[in-house]
Amino acid sequence: MKVCEVCGVREARVLQKHSRRALCAECFTADIVERVRGEVARYSMFSPSDRLLLALSGGKDSFVLMDVVKELHDVGRVGIVTVVEGIEGYNREEDLEWLKQSSRTYGIDINIVTLKDFVGYSLDEVVKLGSLRNLGVSPCTYCGVLRRRAINYVARVHGYDKVLTAHNLDDEVQTSLMNILRGDTARLIQNHPLSPTLSRYFVKRVKPLRKVYEWETSVYAYLKGFRFQGAECPYITSRPTLRAELRDYLYEVELSRPGTLLKVLEAVDSYVERVLLSKASQLPELPQCELCGSPTAYGRRLCATCDLLSRLGIVKAVPY
Repeated sequence: MKVCEVCGVREARVLQKHSRRALCAECFTADIVERVRGEVARYSMFSPSDRLLLALSGGKDSFVLMDVVKELHDVGRVGIVTVVEGIEGYNREEDLEWLKQSSRTYGIDINIVTLKDFVGYSLDEVVKLGSLRNLGVSPCTYCGVLRRRAINYVARVHGYDKVLTAHNLDDEVQTSLMNILRGDTARLIQNHPLSPTLSRYFVKRVKPLRKVYEWETSVYAYLKGFRFQGAECPYITSRPTLRAELRDYLYEVELSRPGTLLKVLEAVDSYVERVLLSKASQLPELPQCELCGSPTAYGRRLCATCDLLSRLGIVKAVPY
């Protein structure tokens, strides 16, 4: 029996390749909690008095975020929002019910929003409309824009101070590289924990799991006995995006050179902090959309949500 290299008592069950340590279940999960605690403190992601809204999908990362946050914050000041996109074969009632049961176990209030109720159309219906009009917009773009809008709305209406998402290290590195390849420095800044909130209508979003590998969230969820949605969104495989291609490439790199993803994100963070953040802090407040009044990018008449919906032939002011 190989003994845990941290406690020296219990049987090692997890090989943490990037740290070259063999850990028992207890020391492995404790390591995740402490690393998240350190990242939260490093960037002052939230304070003890903040009301936190966890944006959860029902996947493994969601349950890990919920479990870790209960160790770091007063659950009486925590809420959950989950967005039901309306994707056939993906949004299953049993998965939603399990998320409800888990929230009750933790004593956390849950808000459930469907895109059908919020926008008037499910994601499947939006994607079909886009295909009929040959817009060339990926399902992930529609989903991301509409989900962010719904989550921000819930956070504002219920008076939350921060929105916490369950993005992991793999997600963050993929996003960073996408922004670099596109030359999009604005989004590179926006993705950093210290990015300024450029509108009073936006609730600050933070990502406590941003330095935790996806494989680690999978192992954490398994060791804790969480039951979670295991199905992958069908649009990822049927209509692969740049993110999906980068994901596969980064898996190969990390497999041959453990620790690479951590080094990449640390390098990106350092560059943003040294070079870009000072410029972003001088930017004025974002203008407002002419149709719905929500914040929009500088020089644009419509916000991303209204722009997408109008291109689909849907003219309506979605709440923000």
